[in-house]
Amino acid sequence: MRAAVCHGARDIRIENVPRPRPAPGEVLIRVHANGICGTDASEFAGPQMYPLHARHGLTGHEGPLIPGHEFAGRIAEIGDGVEGFTVGEPVVTGAALWCGVCPQCRAGRTSICALYATVGLHRDGGLAEFVRVPAHIVFSAAPYGLSDDAAVLTQPMAIAVHALRRGRPRSGEDVLVIGAGGIGAFLTFALARSGARVVAADISEDRLAVARRLGAINTVRAGDALGLTAALGQTGFAPAIVFEVSGTDAGFAAAITAVAAGGRIVTVGIAKHAIAIDARRVTTKELELVGTNALIGREDVPEAARLLALDPAAWQDVAPVAIPLERLVEDGIVPMTEGRAKHIKLLVDPWTKSSRPTEMTTA
Repeated sequence: MRAAVCHGARDIRIENVPRPRPAPGEVLIRVHANGICGTDASEFAGPQMYPLHARHGLTGHEGPLIPGHEFAGRIAEIGDGVEGFTVGEPVVTGAALWCGVCPQCRAGRTSICALYATVGLHRDGGLAEFVRVPAHIVFSAAPYGLSDDAAVLTQPMAIAVHALRRGRPRSGEDVLVIGAGGIGAFLTFALARSGARVVAADISEDRLAVARRLGAINTVRAGDALGLTAALGQTGFAPAIVFEVSGTDAGFAAAITAVAAGGRIVTVGIAKHAIAIDARRVTTKELELVGTNALIGREDVPEAARLLALDPAAWQDVAPVAIPLERLVEDGIVPMTEGRAKHIKLLVDPWTKSSRPTEMTTA
């Protein structure tokens, strides 16, 4: 089969590799498409999570790796001991793996498992024609009526769902989302559908336009604390919760400044370096800081699929194009690393020979 294989920093090659066979307890998925995100770009620039040179404690993978953790497709083969699936059935997965025995897993918090791993980051993933996946993390997509392209968005939406759960918004509560690209777009939709009054902030007017389509009651074009505070002051919006999705110094400073006294800041974006915060203001405003990491498959993936199905047409603006596997680096990952990506989400179709428009609605 054809697959994208990472051998090291800035070294992804499209290769012919053996088609995998599902082990007992696994299924083989014929990949329809795979979305790429900032994590893929970061690993391309300099692998930190890919176990290229040391065996991973949970997956056992070591060596060149097929990336891709945002995928969906159809069951191609069923491994021994697996029940409840049929060949050809459309499926989705959050790609999350956990040990099941550490204290966090026993408490149900598998997203912070001591050996947490992800298909496509710690074992071969979905930037290929086929991917094998443990059956217990796979869910049928059929009950949700998603198109094959929309189903690919389930994993990033599940990340947003988990962040929402960590933030605990109440219906009618004022919520600010800083960073409207990527997870921020999915989070805006999920929050709006939960009943929150959402304002989205970003430096890109195109992303803010999408945020309004996804349910934001207002948007603010600002990239620093002063600009954001001034803009919010004009609207009278005082967020009780701020979801900081940009992972930047400016975004975190803006979150601390903008959130109402006694409010909550949920850190969603993963910073590239340690960020200094205004701890004095955190103290005097009695703020609550909440981290969120990854997802909990059994809770977040089905809810993500349900949310995507509420307004399938909305995702056309989020992920309008699918590119062929051969253009992954040049048209997908490199523009993302250089900050010039054209779309919030880009899909990669391992079966197409040229770029195609996505189809988010079913006939």
